[in-house]
Order: sequence, then C-alpha cells, then structure tokens
Amino acid sequence: MSKRRIKKVAIVGSGIMGSGIACHFANIGVDVLLLDIVPRELNDKEKAKGLTLEDKVVRNRLVNDALKASLKSKPSPIYSQAFASRITTGNLEDDIAKVADVDWIMEVVVERLDIKQQVFEKLEKYRTPGTLITSNTSGIPIKFMNEGRSEDFQKHFCGTHFFNPARYLKLFEIIPGPKTDASVLEFLNEYGEKFLGKTSVVAKDTPAFIGNRIGIFSIQSLFHAVKDLDLTIEEVDKLSGPVIGRPKSATFRTVDVVGLDTLVHVANGIRENCPNDERLELFELPDFINTMMENKWLGSKTKQGFYKKSVSAEGKKEILSLDLNTLEYRSAKKAKFATLEMTKTIDKVVDRFKVLVKGKDKAGEFYRKSFTALFAYVSNRIPEISDELYKIDDAMKAGFGWQHGPFQIWDAIGVEKGIELMKAEGLEPAAWVNDMIASGNTSFYTVKEGASYYYDIPSKKQTKIPGQDAFIILDNIRKTNEVFKNSGVVIEDLGDGILNVEFQSKMNTIGGDVLAGLNKGIDLAEKDFAGLIVGNQAANFSVGANIGMIFMMAAEQEYDELNMAIKYFQDTMMRMRYSSIPTISAPHGMALGGGCELSLHADKVVAAAETYMGLVEFGVGVIPGGGGSKEMALRAQDLFQKGDVQLNVLQEHFLTIGMAKVSTSAYEAFDLNLLQKGKDVVVVNKDRQIAVAKQHAMLMANAGYTQPVKRKDIKVLGKQALGMFLVGTDSMQDSNYISEHDMKIANKLAYVMAGGDLSEPTLVNEQYLLDLEREAFLSLCTERKTLERIQHMLTKGKPLRN
Repeated sequence: MSKRRIKKVAIVGSGIMGSGIACHFANIGVDVLLLDIVPRELNDKEKAKGLTLEDKVVRNRLVNDALKASLKSKPSPIYSQAFASRITTGNLEDDIAKVADVDWIMEVVVERLDIKQQVFEKLEKYRTPGTLITSNTSGIPIKFMNEGRSEDFQKHFCGTHFFNPARYLKLFEIIPGPKTDASVLEFLNEYGEKFLGKTSVVAKDTPAFIGNRIGIFSIQSLFHAVKDLDLTIEEVDKLSGPVIGRPKSATFRTVDVVGLDTLVHVANGIRENCPNDERLELFELPDFINTMMENKWLGSKTKQGFYKKSVSAEGKKEILSLDLNTLEYRSAKKAKFATLEMTKTIDKVVDRFKVLVKGKDKAGEFYRKSFTALFAYVSNRIPEISDELYKIDDAMKAGFGWQHGPFQIWDAIGVEKGIELMKAEGLEPAAWVNDMIASGNTSFYTVKEGASYYYDIPSKKQTKIPGQDAFIILDNIRKTNEVFKNSGVVIEDLGDGILNVEFQSKMNTIGGDVLAGLNKGIDLAEKDFAGLIVGNQAANFSVGANIGMIFMMAAEQEYDELNMAIKYFQDTMMRMRYSSIPTISAPHGMALGGGCELSLHADKVVAAAETYMGLVEFGVGVIPGGGGSKEMALRAQDLFQKGDVQLNVLQEHFLTIGMAKVSTSAYEAFDLNLLQKGKDVVVVNKDRQIAVAKQHAMLMANAGYTQPVKRKDIKVLGKQALGMFLVGTDSMQDSNYISEHDMKIANKLAYVMAGGDLSEPTLVNEQYLLDLEREAFLSLCTERKTLERIQHMLTKGKPLRN
C-alpha cells in the first residue's frame, strides 16, 4: 500500500448520505470537516431570536441540523455518540479554505451534473495538489464531472460510491475517470477494505455502475413479473426475502425504505443512457409505479408506499398492503407456497436453490422466471460493466445484502441446468458462458487449497480472486482442515499452531454438543497446538444458550440434570479463562446471553465493529447462569481498585444485566464493560476478523503465554450492596415499573452480585460466586412465570414481559 495517510477528510454536502459518510469516517477515527451551503433566508425561530443571515449559528444551520438529525436516526450511523466530536461542521463560504488541510475531499451534493461541476470549480481554488478528490455519485458519468479541471485534479479524481446507510452496507464502488492515476485506485481499493471495512469494487464508468445496474434490473424485473404471475406484494416479499438469503425487507419493503423516487430516478437513468441494453423494456415503469409516483406514495418518507401503517378508531395498529390491481390499501394477506414448505428442513440457503426452481406451483414458476432473467442479464453485462464476474457477485452481496451473488446462485443450481431453464423461458446466456462449458469449466467458482478461484473469461481458466490473503474463509478450509466435528461444532486447523472452534448449531445456540466441542478444542490445543479461537462466519456469533433444552429439563423438573448442565456450562467458561493456551473469542452480529458469556471469559476478544453484545437472560425470566453474573460482579470490583465509587459501579453493572442492555456496536460494549479497554480489540471489516484473531493468538503464544492463576481476591460488598439493591427493586415494584416476578429475578441477581448477605465486605474466589449464580438460576427455573416466558420465547420468538 502507498504511504498516503488519511488523517482528515472533508465531506461536502450534509444530507442523509453526506452525514452518514461523515459519521462512518468518524467511526474509524478520522477527523472530519462537514460542509454545506449557507441558508438564503431565516427560519421562524431565528427571526424570533433576532438573528441575521450573518450570524454563524444561522450560516451553519443546514449542516448542523442535518448532522443532528443523522445522529438521532435509527439505526445509528455512528458506533458511539462520543465519536461525533470528531466531526467539525462549517459552510461552503466561510470554511471552504479549510479543505486545503485535508487528505481527501468527497463531494456528496445533489445528483445534478451542473451543481457538482460548480462545487468542483470552487473546491479546486483551495484544494492542495495531490489531495484525493472524489464524488459519491450513484450514476452520473465520472468523465463528465471533471471536465475543465486541472491535470492534477483529474489525476486524483474518481467516483467513490457508498451505499446508504454508509455504516451498514458494505459496498464501496470505485469508478475511475479517463485520467485517474492507477495508484489512486489501488490506494482507495485497499483503504476501503482495510480501514472503512468495505467490500471494495473497482467498477467501469457505465450508467448506475455495477450494484445499481444489477439491483435495479432485479427489482424492475419483479415489478413486471408480479402482474404476469398474479402475485401479491406480500407473496413477492415472502419469495424474495430470507428464504433465498436476501434481507427481511425483501423487495417491496426495501423500495419503501429506500424511496420509490430514488429507484425511479436510477431506472430512468439506465433507460435513457443504455440504448443497447437487451432488456431495456424492463426499465420502462409499469403503470402502477407511475400512479404511485403521481400520488406521492414514495414509501417511508411519505408515510405510504407499497405498505402503509394504519390505526383504527379503536387504536389498533395495522400494516396495510397495496393491492396492485385496484391500487387500494387492504389488510395484509398471509403468503404460503408448497415449494417453500419443501425448503423448511434445508438450513443452508445455498442448498435451497435447486429445490426452489423445481417447484410445481406459482413459487417455482416465480423462481424460474426471476433467476433465469437475472442469469441472462448478468452474463451479458460482461465486459460492459465489469471484466470479472466475481465483482458483480461482490457488489450484489455488499450493496444489496444478498447472501449469494447471481453467479453463485447459478453455480448452486448448476451452470448447465441454468442454461436449460433459461432456454425454456426463451432466454440465452452470453456466448462466453457456452465457451466456458466447452473449455471444460463447469462452474463459475472453484476452491483450491483454501482459496477461491473464478472463471476468467479471456484466459478461459480458473483464476485466484485477488485480495484474499488478508482473509481466512472458513467455508474454503472446513473440509480439508477439519480436526474434529460433532453436531454442534467443527474444529479447524488454521495453521501456525492455531485452532478454530466454529459453531454449527441452529442460530449458533450453545447446547451440550457445542460445550463438548469447546472442551475438545481446548484439549486438542493444550496437547498439540499453541492457541484457540472461537469464531464463525455465520450471520451471528451466537444468540445464547439452548433455551429449549433448559425449558424441557425445568418443565420435567429434572433439576439435578439441569444443575449439572449449568455447571458444565460454567466449567467450560472457566476452562476458556484458565487453560494453558491463549483463547480468543471473535464475536460479530448478535453475541447474546451465553454467546456474550463466552466472550467475557476469553483471554482476548477480537470483535467485529458490528457486534451487538449483551446479557439478555432477564427477558426469559432468569439471570445469566454461565458465569455472566459472576463476571459482571468481578469486573465491577476490578474497577473499585481503580478508585471508582464502589456501590455506584456495582449498580451500573447490575443494571446492565437487569435492563438486558445490548450494545449497538462493539465500541458501545466497552462502555458497558462487556469489552475491556486495553485488552480487547475491534475489527471494522468482518471478513478480516478470523485472520486478525489468529494473529493475536500467535502473538500471545509467541510472547510466552502462561496459564493464569485462579482469582480469589474478588471483593464483594455483602449486605451493604444487597440492601441498596433490595430497596431499589422494592421501590420500582411499588411504582409499577416492574412486575412482582421481575422483582424476584432482580433480587436473585442482587444476591449474587453482592456476594450473598455477608455482614461485611469480603474477598471471595470465582467458584463462590459461580455457586451462588447457579443456585439462583436453578431456583428461578422452578418458577411458573419463568417457564411461561421461556415457552413464549420458543413459540413466538421474542421475550414476554409481565
């Protein structure tokens, strides 16, 4: 990588996109200057205060209001509200000269070429030569934007297209202009992946680039198919959502969130600027879309689109759906298909595609039509929008949240089978696909020696996908590097003496097989290896303990077995902490309950930035029983030693459990003391997480890791703390803030975290607290209300509060 460093960026334009990008740069520690235009007139509040257009608060009103709104939005664009201090606001008249001091200027103004050109003309007057300058355009040709600019400007200029929301969507398209220097593209490609945590894709300067060209085609194709197949919008969303590895918002809900006007703008741009597109007719807007545009039914921003929230006279809330035949809203209809029933037992999405296209009902017809249209379209976009097929898949996965890209889905169905289905629909693949099969290549992708390869069209052979060396892809090494396997885990040899325990249970819940696998991993590592990682690359790290197992034991009153099961969990967590090899947890996504407890007991946590961690057991009527209650008491006392007020610190840790707090990012987990500053680390790019965890495990092993000495110096406060907690819970119950059962759970937790009803502060060991924790957990499992909550959780999928 070049020696270019990004210490400060200027973002010009503070709308939803500009503010979101500013927040994400602040997330990764970069100093941000956020600029926007000066208001032309005072608002009513400013008039009432007697302000003028010359007052700074007025001149910066637009940028400050936009950033404030962004920081309040949900989901939050920023990892921690404290990071907002890294953003300085200003305006394009008073503060434009400050761009001379930044390393990267990014324009994020309205999608109009004339306005963008005016902004660039202003910026060039103050820009320091050599400074990166990019446009976050979603489709305006880069070659038109830098016309009339200096040679240095054009050399350092290109498109850098973030997808909204910038924090969460991983696609980062880099679009070179006619004179963009190759070193600039190389730098941005690596910076996007390594620092911004993105999937960087260098795209060609074609309308809508890669992500939107394919994504909008896919949506427009469904718009036209919905009436041909006589499907409702609920049915399309059922068919095009999680069942095929797409977001829950599927098609129509996604359009409502993004805004119908945004989609129409891009679709019109493609239709007007791609006259040779063989499926141009699909970019024509159906009549129902035109009517919705006229009615301003644009989605969430106008309170109605394909869906509309309704409140009846009795105050009952309901989500209404748009009937595309009558264009009137009606109550939602449940969508059900026999083809989908056939996939219920198939856990892996990639294994469902073959089954879906064989369906004999309307769903099967939908999949055959939509997949074949997509396959034909993407094959014909090479080399127009990209020379490499993997870039199209990367763009769709990172920009639209698809679990599998078009060519990966085609591979899953079978390339030749896909062509057969295509022909049945009157479609043909691009000539290069037939050439590929003729050359003996029967798939678009292969895996060799742990690396992914793609079919390279010019050379007619499988070529290694670049940029993989920074990653460890578990899917690629699972079979060849397997050391042990049971129904709950696979243990893989990552090389260099490091093992990885990968959960394989449903939702990565922690039950007996997973605990056995963790113990086996530690046994193997202590005998023949140097370190152990617990990590996976599923959607979530772990949603916690297997509550179904707990419910069955409690319902059958098998309390001895339940006691043994909880002790086994606790003992396994303690092995994570007190083994002779370094243990590292690599949480990402949801790391809840037992998943959080596992991370609390590892020697080090290498967390993905998007980690939502918390001890959430209160929701099902129990306290953390796998060492979590003990650990929060221990961590509170460790803060006592740093001079903090004892009771206040203990109370904060008690409330973290009692309120089932879940961090909205890994950085927020530090604030909750679920992650520890100076010990645990955060990785912005989840794809790098296992590789980074391995580096830390090796470093700890090579530094001479020694098995820790068991703690027996934990200061508990006894009655002093217990009295405070009991008064508090009693007061909350009297005020009807919590139920009687909630108070019972809270008092059990209080007893554990206070260390019992000891008459004075006392030093205890971890086992003492673990025994209190287990006893409290078991006693709560005898409660009828607890069993009702667990049963509700199992049947409804969400905690019951009563």
